[in-house]
Amino acid sequence: MNSETQNIEWKSTWRDEYLKWVCGFANANGGVLYIGIDDSGKVTGIENAKKLLEDLPNKIRDILGIMAEVNLLLEGDKQYLEIIIEPYSTPISYKGHFYFRSGSTLQDLKGPALEKLLLKKMGKRWDGIEAEDFGFDDLSPEAFEIFRKTARRSKRIPQEDLNESNEKLIELLGLSTGKELKRAAVIAFGKSPEKLITGAYVKIGFFRTHTDLLYQDEIHGSLFQQVEKTMDLLLPNI
Repeated sequence: MNSETQNIEWKSTWRDEYLKWVCGFANANGGVLYIGIDDSGKVTGIENAKKLLEDLPNKIRDILGIMAEVNLLLEGDKQYLEIIIEPYSTPISYKGHFYFRSGSTLQDLKGPALEKLLLKKMGKRWDGIEAEDFGFDDLSPEAFEIFRKTARRSKRIPQEDLNESNEKLIELLGLSTGKELKRAAVIAFGKSPEKLITGAYVKIGFFRTHTDLLYQDEIHGSLFQQVEKTMDLLLPNI
């Protein structure tokens, strides 16, 4: 054995809390958990290998709701176990916690990291989720004007689409679910995207030196307005 990696973990003995590692591998890219190998990679063996060989598949199934391949291995006269965990397309939890294998560490996901995992497992992205409590009145007409002007210049969107109403244009851009706006629509066209996500604005600092700040500007509004105003500040003569 060389070293623990993203997909390999060693444990000298079995404890039921190590189901966390099984959960972590299942939520990440899969992996192998060895029981009977110490932290240096030396096979130390376990005395109850045959009993664990019978118990662990059922325990993993009953507690985590997944299947894992458990193999009995032998090095000299020392028995140890190999637990092979496949990555799962659905989020797996252990006692209400969602663990994730990252590098050679185990992460207990919370907050935005947990939301990202759940969305990924469901085949969705954060910006593709419905923006609750937001409607077309929260979108900026000026942002649509900027978008149409830029799109005409680039010629990447058919003119007939640009001639549609704002509501229809949002639908054509895939920024609504038909009835509800997606978060991406609020970020791109919203009058105040900061109501959806804190810090959704541009801050520009003007420095005399690397450490001497002369003054700074904050640019708020829709994403399109932020980009246009930022470029005006940075490149005033263009």
